[in-house]
Amino acid sequence: MSEPIDIVILGGGTAGWMAATALVSLIPPSRCRVRLVESEEIGIVGVGEATFPEIKNFNDAIGVDEAKMLRATNGAFKLGIEFVDWGFKGSRYIHPFGVHGPANMEHIFHHRWLRARQLGLKSDIDEYSFAAQAARNCRFEFPETRRPAINSAYTYAYHFDANLYCLYLRGLAEQRGAVRTEGKVLEVIQDPETGDIRSLVLESGETISGDLFIDCSGFRSLLLGKTLGVEWEGWSKWLPCDRAFAVPSERDELSPYTRSTAVEAGWRWRIPLQHRTGNGYVFSSAFSDADDAADSLMRSLETKALGEPRMLKFQTGRRTVGWAKNCVAVGLASGFFEPLESTSIYLIQIAIMQLVPLLPGKSIDPVLRDEFNQLMDLQYELIRDFLILHYKLNTREDAEIWRYCAAMDVPESLARKIELFRRCAIIERYRDGLFTPTSWLSVFIGQGLIPETYNQLADTISEEELISRLDEFRTEIRDKVEEMRRHDRFIDRHCAAEPPLAAEARL
Repeated sequence: MSEPIDIVILGGGTAGWMAATALVSLIPPSRCRVRLVESEEIGIVGVGEATFPEIKNFNDAIGVDEAKMLRATNGAFKLGIEFVDWGFKGSRYIHPFGVHGPANMEHIFHHRWLRARQLGLKSDIDEYSFAAQAARNCRFEFPETRRPAINSAYTYAYHFDANLYCLYLRGLAEQRGAVRTEGKVLEVIQDPETGDIRSLVLESGETISGDLFIDCSGFRSLLLGKTLGVEWEGWSKWLPCDRAFAVPSERDELSPYTRSTAVEAGWRWRIPLQHRTGNGYVFSSAFSDADDAADSLMRSLETKALGEPRMLKFQTGRRTVGWAKNCVAVGLASGFFEPLESTSIYLIQIAIMQLVPLLPGKSIDPVLRDEFNQLMDLQYELIRDFLILHYKLNTREDAEIWRYCAAMDVPESLARKIELFRRCAIIERYRDGLFTPTSWLSVFIGQGLIPETYNQLADTISEEELISRLDEFRTEIRDKVEEMRRHDRFIDRHCAAEPPLAAEARL
């Protein structure tokens, strides 16, 4: 049996501890040894109060107990994202974590809805989404496992405190064999012939050697960017927001969705947790003064602020490759998208889960490295196009940023998707990537792009039967949603976090 490889993770935070936990949970200790280096002095960005449903798959794969995790992180459930004022002022729609229409009709339902709309139907398309209606009514239950039950055609994600999630994973990782070292990196030693990273020299004088290094050093990208010189590819011409203010406030209604509200120089988020509400304002410094943005955020709070707004500077883009030589970047060290569709933790997760089956031996096989980079290229580009869609597809005239985005040229890959949908309601399907046809449909329709025609398959039933079926399905959703428990009551029963004072009393 070959000797186990030594994997060194630089940086903790969400990326570092997700990587460490996954490696020690999914790879036998006879195959790899995992060591994580981080400094309490540096701190972490703590991205990701909101997640996408794929996070449940990750947690299940690494053996996370859902209820325990949610209690430990003050977490709640998420059925989708509500977008307010994006397409135009007064618009409101939900991007749901579930299909529109019956579970077995995803490929044809929106064509039937478009046909009915031409016949005079006034109902919004999200009235035919179980997840969207449950979210709007603040209801939650676990999905029915038997398809095609009406309440089986959705899934869910989480809202949680990202810092507490890191601590929870750290406990699991260390329990399962990961070794943590406290310290700052003073020097990175490279092989003089190959350029591979050989070791990290800490300020304490300790030298930590490894075969594979995972860069989770955040925006600094100390290993992939600074040491190996992998260049940055910026996408700010399409995604101009480059600043965000974040501030917590007291707990408000525990709605099972994230809210994104388009405003004068960007957009605001609202993320409800068990113990507080997360709030933020993502904006472009080219279109707004920072003080104005902070003031706007504080005025918009629906509950009392629990601190002062904290600013994060960023640029949307990525390193041209995520794996160079013997170093793989995960999280912010590899790339960053603004938090519009809660993709930060997903990109961490997918990088880890792509790496695990490609894990090399003591030496790096270039074929494995190239495969990883190609897979991650596709992930980044598909997410990029989907986020740009939100900005491009607006008809607002009230602020400079919205006029700029509506007029800007977009990547050819996105322009083609928009034109296909505009002409005949076609939504391109692809094997990989985060966003399904339902996701694209939500934004296309929600922001006002109504196709010129629909697929003729929608004409296989009579007009009367079409309208009758739609009415029956909408009523069935409404009745089933009314039977569900309220989200806050479901949490109280399933995963209520312990009050801080009660926890402290036991210490």
